Amino acid sequence: MKPRETLDEFYVLHGKEHDQEAHCSVHRREDFECSKSLKPVYRRDFYKISMMCEGTGILSYADKFIKIDRPSIVFLNPLIPYSWEPISSIQTGYFCLFTEDFVSSELKNESLSQSVLFKAGGNHVFFPDESGIHLLKNVYENMLNEAQSDYDNKYSLLRNYIQIIMHEAMKMQLPQTYDQHSNASERITTLFSELLENQFPVSPENVMLLKNANEFATQLNIHTNHLNKALRETTGKTTSDWIASRIIREAKSLLQFSNWSISEIAYCLGFEHSSNFIISFKKKTGDSPNQFRKKILSKS
Repeated sequence: MKPRETLDEFYVLHGKEHDQEAHCSVHRREDFECSKSLKPVYRRDFYKISMMCEGTGILSYADKFIKIDRPSIVFLNPLIPYSWEPISSIQTGYFCLFTEDFVSSELKNESLSQSVLFKAGGNHVFFPDESGIHLLKNVYENMLNEAQSDYDNKYSLLRNYIQIIMHEAMKMQLPQTYDQHSNASERITTLFSELLENQFPVSPENVMLLKNANEFATQLNIHTNHLNKALRETTGKTTSDWIASRIIREAKSLLQFSNWSISEIAYCLGFEHSSNFIISFKKKTGDSPNQFRKKILSKS
């Protein structure tokens, strides 16, 4: 499985040209096949803010399924696996795409840092009222014009428009969701499990981003103690136990199927020093990484 879909691959998939110089791009939904159907794949390496003006479909993301049957605004980030199943043949609207390089301190300022744009948990779909629809359409039309302009500071202006969209969404009432879990702990456990799994597979160019309980809790927008309590209730394990176990499982696969050095594997799995990885691996398995690799290779 490929580790993630890149922005370049997104454009190739839809038969479109990608301007390598563009830090942010804006499009009409009807010009892209993804407005008709978007299959669940792997993790993507870009942000997407989409507005549907006309159309009906089911958006699934994380552990939620939401029926979208009226104008909506959707926020999706690199941590969220998602898919779109259209119901109607008409699918119109807008979307903008940008990578982490485009995210500035202004875009992720104090008031917006807790926005759903930068989180894995929470609701990511909002239904604007009539005045909100009119405002957001105008914002996207302005973004389309600016993205195609020669204005030297157009990307700063596009960031400002994105902030407007985010603030408008923060004013809106959260939508109803479907397929809810029986209790909060189960829902948190599912979100955590998906967020953890989305860290893999890794590579030297695609290292593990979230490494400890605090970082996972921050992405889920809950306190670390709350996350630990939920996981203990549903699985009997702590957050750190889950992370360590998944890292060791990935390490075993890399030792068996890759020719990467121990240092490269340690780096991919978020260890600052390979010695820390070696100690952790031996503590969990009884063998050093090199010993494990030799045993596996001798059996093959």
